Amino acid sequence: MSKPTSIKTSEAVRDRLRLLAEERGTTITDLIEELASKELTAAEREERAAEAASELGVDYTEQVQQAGQDAWAKIRAHQDRAA
Repeated sequence: MSKPTSIKTSEAVRDRLRLLAEERGTTITDLIEELASKELTAAEREERAAEAASELGVDYTEQVQQAGQDAWAKIRAHQDRAA
């Protein structure tokens, strides 16, 4: 088992995490672990994009890479507006 630690956040974020955890029938700790494990790092997104391009028979050029990054930016912008 890993060593417990603390994360400083605002009361509003803490309250939102508590509500989300309650709705899912879990704890804030488990919720944070779940969210952190689902979110890809930039390097992981890049690796998966290159793998997907290869599977589709597409050369992973700088232009394709930029198009993918632009798409992720649009997705995140829509997610931010929905939250």
